[in-house]
Amino acid sequence: MGSSRSGSAELARHWRYAELPGVDLLRARYVHKAFVRHTHEHFVIAAIAEGVEVFHHRGADQYAGAGALALVNPDTPHTGRAGVPEGWRYGAVYPSPDVVAGIAAETTTLRGTPGFVRPVLDDAYAVGLVHQVLRAAEEGNALAADTLLRVAVTRLLRLNGGPLPQREVRSAGARIAARARGVLEERLIDPPTLEELAADLGTSSFALLRAFRDMYGLPPHAWLTDARVRRARRLLDAGTAPAEAAVAVGFTDQPHLNRHFARIVGVPPGAYQRERKNVQDPPGGLLLPSWSWQNRQHSRTYAPTAGDGRTPPSYGTPSGSGSP
Repeated sequence: MGSSRSGSAELARHWRYAELPGVDLLRARYVHKAFVRHTHEHFVIAAIAEGVEVFHHRGADQYAGAGALALVNPDTPHTGRAGVPEGWRYGAVYPSPDVVAGIAAETTTLRGTPGFVRPVLDDAYAVGLVHQVLRAAEEGNALAADTLLRVAVTRLLRLNGGPLPQREVRSAGARIAARARGVLEERLIDPPTLEELAADLGTSSFALLRAFRDMYGLPPHAWLTDARVRRARRLLDAGTAPAEAAVAVGFTDQPHLNRHFARIVGVPPGAYQRERKNVQDPPGGLLLPSWSWQNRQHSRTYAPTAGDGRTPPSYGTPSGSGSP
């Protein structure tokens, strides 16, 4: 398994499994890592296995320890850092809004665009499901990975789901912020200064800064960096070399991209691209979950009350350590 290391105690793998389209996957252990305020296009479902993660979310620090999940909706600014000296170890799945909406439509009664209500959920059973999804993807077990992902997302939506609030663009400030975002999207490589942007929109720099932060949760310069990293990820996924991707999105060079990419994604762009290029052939001899086992997961997931908190049984070839 490829990884990027920051000292001897930190490692991370960010990858995709072809049989789970629209889903990013991550295994990581961080001690000193600190994620800057950023957003994701996908949902974040992070299952904490050891330690504690602290992340700033909607104006407050949230604490997720072992047996809990950190849940972040798309386009929601948040940070991330260790909450204890030994750091935290976790596995995460990042399903796209379309994937979550499709599961919600099939298995829940949620109306509107589905999302998570609370950013932290204590549910050891769902934590176990997320780690089983990752293990199935690592082993090339497509049936298990797809089944367990659907069970996990359904469970989380039933325990902690609701319609996502729609962003209002009715006020004058919100309209200015939306126009400013449009300009920055068009001028990602050569953005205007805050003063130039405000003058073009007929407002003051301070008013624009306040309106933009209120609307998107980030000041314009931080939003621009976030947008550049998002676009760089798409270029890397398409096979563009990191040095070329850096210049294409407006960074001065690859080290400039490396610094911001690692602070947002959690791994350097080179390691990110290598893992996502790696198409895994399913190994032979894996055991699929039995239909009776899948039915038990289905019945527990659809129960009106929370599950018993037990970790789901292992399957297939166990990992060397036996840990999730």
